[in-house]
Amino acid sequence: MLLFSNIVLGLLIGFLARGILPGEQKLGWIATCVLGIAGSVLAQLIGQALGWYAVGEPSGWIASVLGALALLFVGSKLLTGKPS
Repeated sequence: MLLFSNIVLGLLIGFLARGILPGEQKLGWIATCVLGIAGSVLAQLIGQALGWYAVGEPSGWIASVLGALALLFVGSKLLTGKPS
């Protein structure tokens, strides 16, 4: 059940990040889900390094979306040479 909820939350976070970043991102729903999960993991790692989150504490919604936005921006910059 935890895996299913992580997938659904990752999908929601990925959709939010894609909706916020201007331009068109050509990602399917699986890539969007992976983007959301990776953004949440990135936010958690950065938050733990800065002392915002304790080890094992999940990152918040805003931090997760910001992490996904950062990954989406860097990924689009690397793949196309310009932000999408």
